[in-house]
Amino acid sequence: MPVVTISRMYGSGGSEVAERVATALGWSLFDNAMIDAVAERSGLTVAEVSAQDERVPSMVERLASALSLGSPEVMPPVPSGPMETTEERIVAVTRRVIEEAMQTGPAVFVGRGAQCLLAERADALHVFCYAPRSALRQYAMDKFKVGADEADRMIHDQNKQREQYVKRHWNRNWLSHENYHLCVNTGWLGVDGAAKMVIDAARQQFGAGVRD
Repeated sequence: MPVVTISRMYGSGGSEVAERVATALGWSLFDNAMIDAVAERSGLTVAEVSAQDERVPSMVERLASALSLGSPEVMPPVPSGPMETTEERIVAVTRRVIEEAMQTGPAVFVGRGAQCLLAERADALHVFCYAPRSALRQYAMDKFKVGADEADRMIHDQNKQREQYVKRHWNRNWLSHENYHLCVNTGWLGVDGAAKMVIDAARQQFGAGVRD
């Protein structure tokens, strides 16, 4: 079953590219829908899943998670196996959601390490959306109505989290070109131009498997 994964720098407009690609190809899009599905399967709220989305917990968060099982006065029995953190549960459920989604038809997946989960599939097209810092900054300034300094902070923090997320769970370099078949500069091509390039690549790669 053909699939396109779209990884993206924060501020590159990668989610918008994915939406256009899915619409043009007539495929299912898993972006925010992925958060809803993971929340439903994991028993967590949408807000909890969204807060953990493509990020790794800080040392303080990990310590708080461990201590949340009880106070020193009322300590629970030590589990026989390693405890599963909220982050680990979300990653595990995300894996199952992606695997099950691919059984229903062609799909476009945004982020969540899909390019790593599906790295060995011959019927996958892995795309990375990037842009120069100036374009990323302008995107954040326009979308969130913030100044340049705040936009730079947001870009740095979000992209660092995505980089660490992929490293932590799949031991891969998120920015390495070898993880992707196609890297598109949305700052140069624009969202529409980048989407067209991905659509053309998918049609060339999968032929009759996509809608004209």
